[in-house]
Amino acid sequence: MTLDKIRPFDDAWKETILGWLKQIKEYAPPEVLEAEPEYFRVDNKVIFILPLTSEGRKVDFCFTFLTEGDRWYFHQLETIFIRLDKTPAPPTSVFPDIPEETKAKDREEWRVSKQVRLFNFLSKEKGKDFAFNWFRDGPGYFVASQVRAPFVTPKKAFILYLCCEQANLRGNKVTLEKLEDEEALVRMELIYFALYKAAADLKEQISYEDYCRMFETIWQDRAEKAGWKLKITYEEEAYKGEECLFHFTK
Repeated sequence: MTLDKIRPFDDAWKETILGWLKQIKEYAPPEVLEAEPEYFRVDNKVIFILPLTSEGRKVDFCFTFLTEGDRWYFHQLETIFIRLDKTPAPPTSVFPDIPEETKAKDREEWRVSKQVRLFNFLSKEKGKDFAFNWFRDGPGYFVASQVRAPFVTPKKAFILYLCCEQANLRGNKVTLEKLEDEEALVRMELIYFALYKAAADLKEQISYEDYCRMFETIWQDRAEKAGWKLKITYEEEAYKGEECLFHFTK
C-alpha cells in the first residue's frame, strides 16, 4: 500500500491511514486476516467488515475502497459505525444500536470536534489567550457539583461529582483512589486523548500542544474555583497518554 493508492475524504489524512494499515498488517494474526469478511457494494464503493482484535478485545473494522474502472483505491477505515442497513421496514420505532462504550466515544468525538472548531474561530478572531480563557467554566461546574451532591462538604462534592460526571456521562474509566478533606487522587483513562490518536481530522485542525492546553485550562480553572490545587500527571509524558492522574491538594 502506498499513498497514491489512498483516496480518503481529505488528502491530509493519507499518512494517518497508511500508518493504521501498516499497524494492522503488523499486529493482526494471519488467520484473522484470512477470515471471510462481510461484503457490500454501494455505487462505486466496496465495503468489507472484518472482526479484528484491538486493545485486547474483538472489534469490527470497516474497510472501504473506491473503484475506478478496474482500479481500486483505499478510502476509509472505521471502527465506529452503525448497522442502519438492518433497520426494520417502515413504519418502525426500532433502530440498530451500538454498545454504550462506543456511544460514549461517538458523543465525545462530536463534543470535542465542536470545541476545537470554536477554539480555532476564537483564536483567529481574538487570539489564543482569549480562546483558551473562553473554555473556563469553573464557577458553574463547582455550583453544579454542590447541587448534585449536597450531602457532603463542597470540596468533596466537587471530587465526587467529577468522578460521576466523567464516568457516567462521558464514559471514561475513573478510579477514585483517595478522598480526604485536604487531598484527593483521581485516576482516569480519557476518551479525549484517545480521540486525538485515532481521529485524523483533529490533527489537521489543532496542534497537540494546544489540544492539551485546552484540557488543562478547563480543569485547572475548575479545581481552583472549588478551592483545590491540581497537579495533572500522565501515563506517557512524551505523548500525554490516555491515562492521567489528578492530584488535588488544599
